[in-house]
Amino acid sequence: MKGFLLRIAVVVVLCAVIGGLCLSRDWIVASFCGIGLIFLIVELCSYYKRSDRKIKLLLSALENGDSSVRFSTRRLHSVNSEVNTMLNSIAQILNEVRTDAARRDKYYEVILDFVDTGIIVLNSAGAVYQKNRAALQMLGLEVFTHLRQLKGHPELMEALAQCGSGDKLQVDMTLPRGKVTLSLRVSGMMLRGELMRIVALSDINRALDEREITTWMKLTRVMTHEIMNSLTPITSLSETLMTMPDDNIDEIRQGMSTIYSTSRDLIGFVASYRKLTHIPTPCPRLFNVKPFLERMIELARYQVEASNVRMTVTECADDLIVYADENLVAQVVTNLLKNAVEAMNHKGEVTMKACSDSNESVNIEIANDGPRIDDEVAQQIFVPFFTTKPSGSGIGLSLSKQIMHLNGGTLTLRPYSSCSNTTFVLTFS
Repeated sequence: MKGFLLRIAVVVVLCAVIGGLCLSRDWIVASFCGIGLIFLIVELCSYYKRSDRKIKLLLSALENGDSSVRFSTRRLHSVNSEVNTMLNSIAQILNEVRTDAARRDKYYEVILDFVDTGIIVLNSAGAVYQKNRAALQMLGLEVFTHLRQLKGHPELMEALAQCGSGDKLQVDMTLPRGKVTLSLRVSGMMLRGELMRIVALSDINRALDEREITTWMKLTRVMTHEIMNSLTPITSLSETLMTMPDDNIDEIRQGMSTIYSTSRDLIGFVASYRKLTHIPTPCPRLFNVKPFLERMIELARYQVEASNVRMTVTECADDLIVYADENLVAQVVTNLLKNAVEAMNHKGEVTMKACSDSNESVNIEIANDGPRIDDEVAQQIFVPFFTTKPSGSGIGLSLSKQIMHLNGGTLTLRPYSSCSNTTFVLTFS
């Protein structure tokens, strides 16, 4: 920079000298000074063009995402060396700014992936600018770049396409894992002169399931306590009266006997529901799925009359593992196999398969080719005490769902729209 300023000063001085020489009519010296002035001006113009070309090259490289461009500072004229050093410094600063921005984007992306709420950032054309892992899991997608990928769920696609800042919506959709209800909250922001919509997705079903399970457990505890307090004295008193010798109270004794037997049945009835509120605390560990399913099949053959039922594991990788309480999960699988055999009237085929999906969740599917479950019944099968069997207690599926919940998983009935057989799915996140 000093050399450049020195040349400017020399040009100014030469102009003044030439002016003085012209006034004194010393044309020869003035001519030589004029030649020197022309040479300096040409050099300054050349310097300007070189600098302009380098600046344009640097800006073009940065615009194309190339921040590695550098200019040589060796074996150059001092002026050019200074310019190249300054341009290299500017390029280094811009490169650091770009790197810091990329790190911040990655940092925010990692934070978003740890959030249970699904986040989608859309532009006005429906292109997905950003999304997190929870959103992909809720939508059942591995890659999500545009709303057109939701053509299979037209209600959700329309809601996302038409929603505006401040909107709050609920959308029902059917995925391979079952029906879900999504809550949508929308906000807007300007990004690089373009309006972006930030959509927060929440799976209402999971939250409702957790609340429903907690509510039913509280209700069952209260009901068990109250009924047991009422039945225990009745049973004790009835037993005492039955042991009293009296030849004239045969009818009373018979009535007391009826009360006693009924009370015992009621106590047994209530005791069965204690299972809903006294599930052991899970002791999770890693276990191999394939031998586990094979053991469940052998166990089911002895526990139920399944001589005419074919049970097979159709698909399961040898190295597939699950982190859960194996004994509690065994109760769930045994109950589902028992229900399947009874639903098929002890003849038919039960198939089990297990696999991991793109979200690193493990799904165990238990399917049977028995009669389909009616839609009205399907909506209530996980409700405690609900049963369609004459002698059923109605706690099997509810207990199974609670066990899966305690193990951090879910138990769902797969919609018939995505499969032909009655299929229950155990999902381990």
